[in-house]
Amino acid sequence: LSIIHSGASVMATRRASLAIAVCASGAVLYHAGRKYLLKRSASRSGGLDDSRPDVNNPINGGRQREAAKKHSPAVDKAFFKQLLELLRIAIPGPVSKEFALLVLHTGSLVCRTFLSIYVAQLEGRIVKSIVERNVRKLVEVITNMLLVAVPATFINSLLRFLESKLALAFRTRLVAHAYDLYFRDQTFYSVSNLDCRLANADHSLTDDVQAFSSAVIHIYSHVSKPLLDFILMSWALRQLANKRGNHSHVPGLLGISMIVLTGSILKLVSPPFGKLVAEEARRKGYLRYVHSRIIANAEEIAFYRGHETEHSLLKSCFKALAKQMELLFRQRMWFIMLEQFLMKYMWTVTGMVMVAWPILTGQEELKVNTISERTQAYTTSKNLLIQGADAVERIMTSYKEVTELAGYTARVCEMLHVFREVQKKRYVVNAVTTNKLDGKKASSSKETTAKVQQNLQPQVRGEVIESEETIVLENVPVVTPNGDVVVSDLSFEVKPGMHLLITGPNGCGKSSLFRILCGLWPIYGGRLVKPPPSTMFYIPQRPYMSLGTLRDQVIYPDRLEDLQAKGMGDAHLESILETVHLNYIVSREGGWDAVEDWKDVLSGGEKQRMGMARIFYHRPQFALLDECTSAVSIDVEGSMFQAAKDLGITLLTITHRPSLWRFHTHLLQFDGQGGWRMEVLDSTTRLTLNEEKQKLEGQLSGIPEMQERLRELCTLLGENSILLS
Repeated sequence: LSIIHSGASVMATRRASLAIAVCASGAVLYHAGRKYLLKRSASRSGGLDDSRPDVNNPINGGRQREAAKKHSPAVDKAFFKQLLELLRIAIPGPVSKEFALLVLHTGSLVCRTFLSIYVAQLEGRIVKSIVERNVRKLVEVITNMLLVAVPATFINSLLRFLESKLALAFRTRLVAHAYDLYFRDQTFYSVSNLDCRLANADHSLTDDVQAFSSAVIHIYSHVSKPLLDFILMSWALRQLANKRGNHSHVPGLLGISMIVLTGSILKLVSPPFGKLVAEEARRKGYLRYVHSRIIANAEEIAFYRGHETEHSLLKSCFKALAKQMELLFRQRMWFIMLEQFLMKYMWTVTGMVMVAWPILTGQEELKVNTISERTQAYTTSKNLLIQGADAVERIMTSYKEVTELAGYTARVCEMLHVFREVQKKRYVVNAVTTNKLDGKKASSSKETTAKVQQNLQPQVRGEVIESEETIVLENVPVVTPNGDVVVSDLSFEVKPGMHLLITGPNGCGKSSLFRILCGLWPIYGGRLVKPPPSTMFYIPQRPYMSLGTLRDQVIYPDRLEDLQAKGMGDAHLESILETVHLNYIVSREGGWDAVEDWKDVLSGGEKQRMGMARIFYHRPQFALLDECTSAVSIDVEGSMFQAAKDLGITLLTITHRPSLWRFHTHLLQFDGQGGWRMEVLDSTTRLTLNEEKQKLEGQLSGIPEMQERLRELCTLLGENSILLS
């Protein structure tokens, strides 16, 4: 028997050595083949080569590639630093719901491990009783196993429940923190309009946060539990070997050597899963962005019959996402194949040698040297070893999941970092800039230079001061988000009761001035004195219709409790609607509590009048009106402007309608070349001159047609005309 056992051990050792050699050769071949495939894929599409342009993402591919070049997601020091930052947000302290759930989850994992060891011992006792043909003992052990099954199944179910609960709790904390940053100091506007680092904030706030929360809890469960299993199973196996009189360290050294060898091979050939997952998430976000653009501009696309173009763009975006997912699937397939070969077959051979070693070399006392005792020891050892090996396998395979977690962690941390940077007025733009030189008041021509600047970080050096009375601009440049200087030096003052009319061609800086006054755009120089935001109200050409009741549309951005706190009621709102000629809409829509999709229910003129109604509700000191009555009839428009002036509201109006000149006292006119002038507006004289101008334009517009007809008559008559000479 000793010779047979020795021969079996030698054969097992030879087979193990042969398998290890085959495994190492396969790993080398796999590593070389993977490099070749990656190089071939990069040469075709630039899938992993960030130095190549992303033809499938023409809009925001550049900004994402720049970020990717700085740091690709990986399991390194930066990853652990970012992970710790997010965990501090998710778990604010030891006295919190999240920490309590984490402790309960950890306790459940410990209970499950001890139950696993006890069940392995019960299985050994069952086999022993079967070999001994002891029916009484068999029934007793089976009864114990059935009794243990009740808490074991409860613990398993509780673990899944706590994992889901923890993921939701982490997500809730992170979302609350991200939303707080997103809606603080108009960050939601600045991120998408003044900064180029975060292309799809909605995707980061939803999918990326959810993916991170689920992944981090999943990895915690699948790393802490196997680690605990490995420690306790190793201790139980050691105790069992000592009990049988075997104190050899050969099985332990063999197991550790196999684990180290497997880990080294897998680390050598592991694909960059973090980078691949981050790229997949980016392409998913861009696909959603394209979908949202189509939904938001469906009417314009339908009018232009641009469905084929949009269809082609959507297909190319989805094709880019599918290509990236296929690349990830291929990398996973080959890696998992090698992983299974090492951890399933190689570890099985090693495990059999480790189990057989104490039995073959142990020195047992005669009183326990029976077949049933050997069988019980073998069964218990086998079960403990299988569970321990399974724990080590889960720990090693979790590296792939950890690298994917690194991708989600990098994206969430990048989002929070950009939010904080934007709040500090630190913007990054990536565009062609046009700088106006030698800007002076009332100048008619400007020299311009254009240059391309990548990752431009303009310095916000302007001074903003809040005042209760006036609006003052001193040497303030009007600069667009991409760095284009529209007006290099703007200075004027608006006092209460000084109604300002703003005119000029398209793109001259009229709406840009309003964005500066409202604090949406930063001040890159000069000095701005303006009243607090609560005393200024902006009405655009297309008023925003919020989700909610008809009452909410009038009082926006106030809520019902704000209306009640001001001591106002529906009767006051009805008088406001009467002022803007919308009093019929209450009965038409079914009362103040009616809930509709108001941007579709109300016509263009009704929406503009609803926007004006908000002015009469809030009664600000200054009203910034950006062509907000272009779809309203002239008589209704005039009555609303007069009512606003009667309430003491100072108007700053952008309009092309001469009918509104009589409601303003001053004129700010841009020439479209960087020049401007401000003067007192004499509406009567200006209207007279405008009528004469329109009359002359009408008379002169027919001259080219009359001259052409005269030429035709001269040709038919064969004569000449002195007017054509």
